[in-house]
Amino acid sequence: MKTPFRVALMVLPLIAAAIALLSPGKNVIAASGGEVTGTVKLDGTAPHQKGIDMSKEPSCAAIHKDKPVTTENVVVGANNGLANVVVYISEGLTGNEAASSTTLTWDQKGCQYIPHVMALDAGQHFKVTNSDQTSHNIHPQPTKNSEWNKSQPPGAPPFDISWLNVEVAIPVKCNIHPWMHGYMAVVKGPYAVSDANGSFKLENVPPGSYTLTAWQETYNTQTSKVTVAAGKAATADFTFKAK
Repeated sequence: MKTPFRVALMVLPLIAAAIALLSPGKNVIAASGGEVTGTVKLDGTAPHQKGIDMSKEPSCAAIHKDKPVTTENVVVGANNGLANVVVYISEGLTGNEAASSTTLTWDQKGCQYIPHVMALDAGQHFKVTNSDQTSHNIHPQPTKNSEWNKSQPPGAPPFDISWLNVEVAIPVKCNIHPWMHGYMAVVKGPYAVSDANGSFKLENVPPGSYTLTAWQETYNTQTSKVTVAAGKAATADFTFKAK
């Protein structure tokens, strides 16, 4: 009876030591990741964004009575910063990167899609919500994923959705309100969407050399090469020519 007990006493410290070694290893891997920051700008004069008439949906029109809504094909901020541009790693990753565990939200508010452009990992879950007092009919139109078309009345619970395949980008429309348009960009690995000033940041990028792609719904794509060192920040900037 004593021998098994002694063996157990000898094995337990070894197990504890192995766990201790593995845990710091995970932290080192997380800490070794770098980031890529930069800006996306428009060279030239931004095209005029047309106003949207929501009079056929009074509840949504009332929300925007103090600030009329326009289309969002090209949204330019300070210093010609270009918003709603998806930046992602298109070459250089292993292909085995796990999907983000963060659940995103695609909301319908004021008869608009919020956000207008959403980036996410293949396999990452997102919730479709309806914050309006009217029904919507969400209709993504992918070519590399399964198409679906769902009605969502006011107060209905969120839909929990994920996309299986990489696809940049999936257009989304509402079959009830024809002015509602948005995009979902399905990628693999670190991604970002430029903010109102055209700024973006890709976090937790493993050390290595990569090709970055910037996608914009009107101007299509641009690429840039970047090298990321462990625990450091790299930069990459994009400029789209106005047309």
